[in-house]
Amino acid sequence: MDITTIKQARERIKPYIKRTPLEYSLTLSKYLGTNVWVKLELFQKTGSFKVRGAVNKLLSLSAEERKRGVVAISGGNHAQAVAYASSVLDVDAVVLMPESTPLNYVQATKGYGATVDLQPTIGAAFAKIKDYETKGRIFIHPFDDPLVMAGQGTLGLEIMEDLPEMTDLILSIGGGGFGGGVSTAVKAMKPSVRIRGVETIGADAMTLALKAGHPIELPAITSIAKTLGAPSVSARTLALAQKNLEEVIVVSDDEAVKELIFILERLKVLTEPAASCTLAAALRLKGQFNDNNNLVLVFCGGNLSLTDLCKYVSKSQV
Repeated sequence: MDITTIKQARERIKPYIKRTPLEYSLTLSKYLGTNVWVKLELFQKTGSFKVRGAVNKLLSLSAEERKRGVVAISGGNHAQAVAYASSVLDVDAVVLMPESTPLNYVQATKGYGATVDLQPTIGAAFAKIKDYETKGRIFIHPFDDPLVMAGQGTLGLEIMEDLPEMTDLILSIGGGGFGGGVSTAVKAMKPSVRIRGVETIGADAMTLALKAGHPIELPAITSIAKTLGAPSVSARTLALAQKNLEEVIVVSDDEAVKELIFILERLKVLTEPAASCTLAAALRLKGQFNDNNNLVLVFCGGNLSLTDLCKYVSKSQV
């Protein structure tokens, strides 16, 4: 994957996705003491960036491969993305999901026409993938696939075109495919941009991998930011993080929820904890920014149920 494959992905997926807005936020600029823009990717089809990679992967399959059907694994956003892309492109899809997946993700995935196979844990779901591959289905990996990563990287092209004067970028890290694709695009167009990743405690596979120098498997995903909950990163995404990221910041669930509420009340958009954590990380870095910085926060998804929102708000007021 490189800037060429990312540009090719953009042309391929253009009919199926939205070019989401990049907007200046006076509120966040005052809050952080610098110039802040938000990439509102939560307005993307299916509510997150994941559809970019899913569509690019499916469009890259041969007619024969599409007839065999696809299988994916996800705790949320990738599931909906693969289900949507498969529906639009007339491909049969099965999605493996852990039983802990919020009901709204399961219902949305089924609503797009995919068959959902619930498994006890995310690890058990990964273990069952082979069964479906043996039957001929094509596995659409949530992050460790160059075509998926190239699709995600198209978001980086949009940011650079809309704000070529960007100096800093903060984005969420799950399995690392999103960060890998976006950082590859941004660094190719402007190497001086400082890119930082964010994880939450209990979904910090990249931080552990960076410390160890190789992927580490988490024993369990304990963060409420389920869409960041990859059991481990891959050698490919780790290498891209080592190459392109300044650092990866780990914030708590409480910090992510606090900023989620702030974003909802002041910017009037509902993010997931996996997206609001970018603002929590920016607050940690507040002293490093000034009037000369142009900071972009990526709000990567907004698929949060009303039930979970009420639960988070109630807990925050205790």
